[in-house]
Amino acid sequence: MSTAKIHPSASALSTTIKHLTSSLQFTPNRTFFTSNLPRLRGSRLRRSFTVTMSSPVSSPLEVCVKASTTTPNKHGDCPFSQRVLLTLEEKHLPYDMKLVDLAKKPEWFLQISPEGKVPVIKLDEKWITDSDVITQLLEEKFPNPPLGTPPEKASVGSKIFSTFIGFLKSKDPNDGTEQALLNELTAFNDYIKENGPFVNGKEVSAADLSLGPKLYHLEIALGHYKNWSVPDSLPYVKSYMKTIFSMDSFIKTRALPEDVIEGWRPKVMG
Repeated sequence: MSTAKIHPSASALSTTIKHLTSSLQFTPNRTFFTSNLPRLRGSRLRRSFTVTMSSPVSSPLEVCVKASTTTPNKHGDCPFSQRVLLTLEEKHLPYDMKLVDLAKKPEWFLQISPEGKVPVIKLDEKWITDSDVITQLLEEKFPNPPLGTPPEKASVGSKIFSTFIGFLKSKDPNDGTEQALLNELTAFNDYIKENGPFVNGKEVSAADLSLGPKLYHLEIALGHYKNWSVPDSLPYVKSYMKTIFSMDSFIKTRALPEDVIEGWRPKVMG
């Protein structure tokens, strides 16, 4: 494998070396993909990831995600972008992540995503938007390892996110939004108790990769803005969150807590 020649500053090189040596564990038969600086004008620094051997793609997939608003060269707080990144990680697909400043969307990004939304991924020379569509196409194109969720289980926990937002935005403690969230979490707790540890049983599936980032936002945003946390009376929800949040793929793709807090600030204060 050839190595691209780049000439970063001394400090940047030091930071890069420090990051690689602290976060990567090299094992036999693994390949580390490197990439040059951005090829698309206006994009942020492109980052590289370790992937397992025998990847079904010959070159990294290009994926655009929200850039951090608090930390340079870090992806931001979009849970839908993390869902796509989790899918790529769990399927061991190499990817180049382009960080997009959604406050100042570059022209190249608006050309591939006219509505200015992330995530966006390039598959078969076409740019695809919407995390539902993207993850379904990834499942069809790269079926191993399988992450599909049976239709009858695909909607488990699907109302948690909307009820979380309702409670987060609420200014009236008696408007029922907290109870609505508790009702959804209780139903999910009962489901996981009987069917867990994951939505589809013993193995992680697409439903978990969708729900996990949303629960991460719930934990951070409600803890910060309402001093609220999942009650101890819902132990299976808490165990599920702990399990998902501790996955290597989740740790690698999660947003910084400060980005989650800042990301929800307009909805809370607005």
